[in-house]
Amino acid sequence: MTPNTDELSSVLGVIVAPGLFELALTHRSFAYENGGLAHNERLEFLGDSILGQAVTVMLYTENPQLDEGELAKRRASLVSSVALAEVARSIGLGAYIRLGRGEELTGGRDKSSILADTLEALIGATYLDLGGEAATALVLRLIRPLLENPDRFGASMDPKTSLQELAARLGRGLPSYQVSDSGPDHSKRFHATVLLGTDPIAAGDGSSKKHAEMAAALQAWTLLQTPAT
Repeated sequence: MTPNTDELSSVLGVIVAPGLFELALTHRSFAYENGGLAHNERLEFLGDSILGQAVTVMLYTENPQLDEGELAKRRASLVSSVALAEVARSIGLGAYIRLGRGEELTGGRDKSSILADTLEALIGATYLDLGGEAATALVLRLIRPLLENPDRFGASMDPKTSLQELAARLGRGLPSYQVSDSGPDHSKRFHATVLLGTDPIAAGDGSSKKHAEMAAALQAWTLLQTPAT
């Protein structure tokens, strides 16, 4: 049972038509296990385009000193599945996603790919129901926290290098990665675990080995940055 979505609407700062909102939160695993319901992949496709445009315009207008190469690098970081998953976790999005039993049992609520895709679907739903201005405002509210934390932004741009540098400062040695894959050849999913020495520190998933390693590295960087209590 997922929480009341009114709470999520409040966090996002938008009120989308209930049916559209529910669709945006419906993963294909839930749809397939419940008689072939509609799922959120079309909304994700739309939201991805809106996200890219909003971030491009923001970076261009707010950074007149940056050249095209640096703008492209920053945009790629901000719209990456690693960054979007981090944003999704910060608002507790995983708790609201409608997942099939298989995904539920394998930790789907914290999979970077599912979190990022669902966030894009919510952006798409906002555009359809409330228009471009509301969708753009939502994107900027979600993305700005990354820009306001230089260390965090740097880590999300290049998490593997950032983790390597942090581990060296802490005297933890070089990170290494163990990667496994699952699913058919045309739709493989990758799962990466990052280790320091022989100690597993964090894990991540993605649609490629690279994306899974990046997700795991960012999670490890976050954990190492958090003071022990």
